[in-house]
Amino acid sequence: MRLQRSALLCLVAVASLTFAAADAVAQKYNNRGPTTNIGRGPTPNVGPSQPRGGYQGGGYRGGWGVVVPGLLMTIPQTGPSRGDVFIDDGTINEGPRDRPPQRTSRRGPSGAPPANERRLVPDEVVIEIANSVSPQTIDTLQRRFRLERLEQQSFQLTGTTFYRWRIPDRRSVATVVRTLETDAVVASAQPNYLFTIQQNETKTPEPKTEGDPAQYELAKLRLPQAHALARGDRILVAVIDSGIDATHPELAGAVVQTYDALETPAAPHKHGTAIAGLIAAHGKLLGSAPRAQILAIRAFDPRGTSAEGNTFSILKSLDWAAANGARVINMSFAGPADPAVHRSLEAARKKGIVLVAAAGNAGAKSPPLYPAADANVIAVSATDADDKLFEQSNRGRHIAIAAPGAQILVATTDGGYEVASGTSYSAAEVSGIVALMLERKGDLTPDKVRAILLATAKDLGPKGHDIMYGAGLADAYAALTTEPAPALAATPRPIKRVSTGAR
Repeated sequence: MRLQRSALLCLVAVASLTFAAADAVAQKYNNRGPTTNIGRGPTPNVGPSQPRGGYQGGGYRGGWGVVVPGLLMTIPQTGPSRGDVFIDDGTINEGPRDRPPQRTSRRGPSGAPPANERRLVPDEVVIEIANSVSPQTIDTLQRRFRLERLEQQSFQLTGTTFYRWRIPDRRSVATVVRTLETDAVVASAQPNYLFTIQQNETKTPEPKTEGDPAQYELAKLRLPQAHALARGDRILVAVIDSGIDATHPELAGAVVQTYDALETPAAPHKHGTAIAGLIAAHGKLLGSAPRAQILAIRAFDPRGTSAEGNTFSILKSLDWAAANGARVINMSFAGPADPAVHRSLEAARKKGIVLVAAAGNAGAKSPPLYPAADANVIAVSATDADDKLFEQSNRGRHIAIAAPGAQILVATTDGGYEVASGTSYSAAEVSGIVALMLERKGDLTPDKVRAILLATAKDLGPKGHDIMYGAGLADAYAALTTEPAPALAATPRPIKRVSTGAR
């Protein structure tokens, strides 16, 4: 009995000393300024909301606490959060009081490319850094990671500065990205991804009159009826593409501003000219918004019959379009999931800009292509004259709507015309319809625009929303004369990033 009583008294004494020590530790940290977490060992359990591998933020819910060595408990402290304090094997790890270390501002998962991703510049990285970081710090960063600066620009959409740096040795992009992400100065790092325009083409004789019968999309989209109500007057539509021939008779007076996001100048390209014409043509052809004003942006460098752009040129283009008042941005190109482009698209949508993109021409077996698969974007698939899906059109749950894209009569450079196919052209037609909607009702938000388009589409294929046509074939006249049901205005569920190989 005496032995049990003695043992009990010893336990009480030990517990009292332990609690006293904890109280002293807590008192020390309650009586000084904020402490920065730089614990180097395994992070102990400090509450149900504690993330594994490190605590990001100023204490867990209900206040911060001190972990007592040897006890499976946390002693909560009252009052406001004092910062992050970690106890590691009984030792408090804290940074120097006169120079607290920087906390990394990198957002989300690693920006390193998937192992099988080849749609990227093989010796370049794109780095995002806060505008407040000094040039001297950035120079030091560049030297430490052995990189060569190619280009930099501050962006209004993200409020940060992006840098395009070259890898001068044989290190892989993935290796360099992961290494950069260990530095607290780097907000994000990723590859300079590659994107391509979406078209196929064949030649055709010149059209005879405005609204030539070869423009079967006019009737399919009910554009003549819609044009009795609106023609897109003075609505700014940005076309991020391969350059536009503003001298084409179809585009007389339509191109009001131009911007070249590339370093090497080039002649206007047929793809960009065709896209602008499908939106704003008003000569022998008739665009879906013949009085819209085009912001012509060259972000894609011609490569034979196609054209290629990259992350950096697209970021610059999106930022310029937003800064210059674009109400709609047409993106008739496709490529991999791109974190930096996603953040710019998200910011543009929040500013009220409607984003429209081609679904892609990689066919039924292709994984989702971007930016169409981005949740901030209206993804458009292509149909033919019989309302059948264009064979090469991408499919997927992210498809919002369909429009004619097979064998479309379009304007090309040097005053020419041709018949071409691709989801690029479907996207352009929908961008024009959006311009009509914004002229008719200028306060429409991107979510309302999407809701109206989907609610008024002509159902094709399987009943209801499907992976080929989305909500169905766009109907311009119905979109101008129908109000959306409130429940339809919600943003669709984001598409998860899919790791894909080259196509």
